[in-house]
Amino acid sequence: MDDIDLLIDLHGEAERQGPGGEAQTRLTITLSGLSGRKNLTIADIGCGTGASTITLASSLDAHITAVDFLPAFLTTLNERARAAGVAERITTLAASMEALTFAPASLDAIWSEGAIYNLGFETGIRSWRPFLKPDGILAVSELTWLSDRRPAELEDHWLEQYPQVATASAKMALLEEHGYTPLGYFPLPELCWMDNYYHPMQARFEAFLAKHEGSAEARAIVEAERLEIGLYERFSAFVSYGYYVAQKRPD
Repeated sequence: MDDIDLLIDLHGEAERQGPGGEAQTRLTITLSGLSGRKNLTIADIGCGTGASTITLASSLDAHITAVDFLPAFLTTLNERARAAGVAERITTLAASMEALTFAPASLDAIWSEGAIYNLGFETGIRSWRPFLKPDGILAVSELTWLSDRRPAELEDHWLEQYPQVATASAKMALLEEHGYTPLGYFPLPELCWMDNYYHPMQARFEAFLAKHEGSAEARAIVEAERLEIGLYERFSAFVSYGYYVAQKRPD
């Protein structure tokens, strides 16, 4: 198996493929001002197995297109949507976020929890903006420094993994530069990382390694995850996902 197949195997049955929480998605809905509006059209980009998608479908009068490039994740999402009674509000789309084909100015909102890094924050907010209606909402969570200064070990790790990591003020400035008005921001609390993401992942390591007979590739993935978890446990005061909510400014 290649690394993508191994990552699917490790994360495919997980509720979440990154830090987050239902309460935080609901808070973002409140900040967005979408509650109470009718017949919304929303894209959830990089949706994974659908934790945010199902919360959106349960909370809003909306039809949601759930986009991920991994069909296996979308299969799980569809199963969970049926179990939650919201399948009729969700359409899945297996596609790269680099090649979306939504019509211009067709979406009331774009959601993306922990996935915009695949494009890079600046590229993502710029390339997705044309799909939004003139007053459309962008809601994304993105790796964010919580302090102007942080331990060198942490900074070196994340700058290697994701060079666009920056402070919230820098992310806000990019939103304003690219035609958005920021409406709200908050960092994800520690439980979104440890309780909702890292601890469930750790519980899957033993079975994952056994399934793949301790292959070098499987061990490398687990060791990389353990390194990341260890850094977060030691330095959570310095880094998190920031959740950004912004509105498209008219052209």
